[in-house]
Amino acid sequence: MTIAQVTLDHFYGIEIDEWPARIAETAMFMIDRQCDLKLKERFGQAPERLPIQREAKIVVGNALRIDWEQVLPAGNDVVVAGNPPFSGRHTRSKEQATDLANAWQVKNAGHLDYVTGWHAIASRYLSGTQGVFAFVSTNSVTQGEPVALMFPKILEAGWRIKFAHRTFAWTSEATGKATVHCVILGFTQQTTDKPRLFAYDTPTSDPVEMPVVDSINPYLVDGPSIFVRKRTGRPLAPHLPVMEYGSMPNDGGYLIFDGAGAAEALQDPIVAKYLRRYVGASELIHGVERWCLWLVDMDPADVKRSSLLRSRIEAVRATRLASRNPDTVQRAATPHLFWFINQPTTAYLCVPQVFSENRQWVTAARLNSDVIANNRVYTCPDPDGFGFAVISSAMFLTWQKTVGGRLESRYNFSGTIVWNNLPLPPVDVDVRAAMIEAGDAVIQSRSLYPDRSLADLYEPRRLPGEVAAAHETLDRVVDELFGLRVDERSEAGRQHALFEQFAKMQALASPGATIRRARGRQ
Repeated sequence: MTIAQVTLDHFYGIEIDEWPARIAETAMFMIDRQCDLKLKERFGQAPERLPIQREAKIVVGNALRIDWEQVLPAGNDVVVAGNPPFSGRHTRSKEQATDLANAWQVKNAGHLDYVTGWHAIASRYLSGTQGVFAFVSTNSVTQGEPVALMFPKILEAGWRIKFAHRTFAWTSEATGKATVHCVILGFTQQTTDKPRLFAYDTPTSDPVEMPVVDSINPYLVDGPSIFVRKRTGRPLAPHLPVMEYGSMPNDGGYLIFDGAGAAEALQDPIVAKYLRRYVGASELIHGVERWCLWLVDMDPADVKRSSLLRSRIEAVRATRLASRNPDTVQRAATPHLFWFINQPTTAYLCVPQVFSENRQWVTAARLNSDVIANNRVYTCPDPDGFGFAVISSAMFLTWQKTVGGRLESRYNFSGTIVWNNLPLPPVDVDVRAAMIEAGDAVIQSRSLYPDRSLADLYEPRRLPGEVAAAHETLDRVVDELFGLRVDERSEAGRQHALFEQFAKMQALASPGATIRRARGRQ
C-alpha cells in the first residue's frame, strides 16, 4: 500500500538520556497509529502495521558531540528540526560551555545561548545540500549582542532565514515549570522561496503573518542583515551624550533609607544635610520612595556630632572589610562614600536597565543633579532636555525593541548596544529646538498627574490623552528627522528608516563595511 509516503523509518533523532529516548520511540508509534486512524477516516483505508517492521531510530548520546552523519547521512531531502535545551552564559555548566565552544569552533562562546550549538552543527551538516533546518530557540538569539556572534557565520555559509516566528511565550505543562520566551528560526540555502515571518501582538497571542518584501534579517525584520555590535566610547551619532551606569553603593544597605527611615533620619539635623533622593529602576518607574546619605562633601567633624551618621558609616566599614573582594575591602577606607561614584553634575537623563514591553514609550525621566542615581539605571548629562526627547520618541523604542536584548519579554536597555548605535541623523539648531520643546511638553503633561507613577501613567489602558498627545507631537518631529512620510509612520516604516540610516552611518564610521542582502532578492 503506497497511500502513506512518510513512515516511521524516515525519522531519526538524538537524545542524551536512555529513558527519554525509549519514550520518544514509543510516542512515535502512538503518533503513527493516530495518523493511521485519520487516514482510514478520510480515505477508507490505512497501512497494516502489524507485525511492526518499521520504527524511528533514536540514538542515545550528546547531540553536540555525536557525528550526525553517522546517524543519518546529509542529503537534499533531510529536514532537521527540534527544541534543544536553553541555557544562557550564566546558567550553563562548564561541560555545556565546552560543547558550545566546540560546536562553534571557537575558544569561548561568550554570550551565545547553549541552543545555538545546534544551529552551528546543523549549518555545517547540511552545507551544500537542499536540506533545511529549524529550531525552537530562546529569543535571546535574535536580540542584542548574541546576534552578531551567531548569524554572520551562518549567513556567510550561504544560509538565509526561510521562516521565522518572533517572540512568543511557551509554557510547559510540567508542574512548577516557568514560561520561556522563544522564537522559531527556519533556514534554507535556496533563494527561490519567499520568506515568511510571523509576529505576536503579545507573547501569548496567536501568530499573525507579516509582509516580507525582501528578506528576514537576524533581528526578524524585513530588511538587510546588518549587525549591531557592542560599541564603547562615543555614540555613533556624535550629538548624543555618553550613557553610563549610575553610582553603586555596595554598602550593605547602611547608606540607604526607605521613606519611613528617611523621615526618622531627618530628625537629626546633621544627617538631614546629607540626605538625597535615591533612584534606581524600581524607584524611577514605580515611584518607590528611597533616600541615601550622599557624603562626597562631608565635613569630617559631623561624624562626631551625629551618632546616627557615625553608626551608619561604621556599619559600611565593617561590611566592606568582611568582603572577599579585594576592591571592596580597599574601599573600607572610605566607608562614607559609595563604592563607585558616577553622579552627573547637571540635570540628567535617567533610563532604567529593564522596563516593560507593554508601554508605547520608554519610562525614562529627566532628573536634577541632587537626585542620586544608582547602578540599576543608566544616566547621561542632559542640561537642555535633548537626550530626554530622543529616548521618549517612538523611533527610539522601535530601535530598542528591534536590536536590544530582553529579560524574558521586557526590554533590556544597553548603553553600548542600543544607545551608542542609535543612528540619529544630523540635527540642526531648529530641529534640536523643536525636539527639546516637544520633550518638555511630555514632561509638562506628566506633571498634570503628580500622584501617578510612570508605570501607572503609561499603563496602556490608563494613558492620559495629554501625555499621549505630547508624545505623538514629539514622534512627528523625530519621524520627520528620519525622512518618514505620514504613511510610513509605523513600526515597520521606522525599522526600515533606522536600518537604512544605520547602514549609512556605519559605512561612514567604518569605510569598507558591507551590508548583506539575501541572495537572489536584490
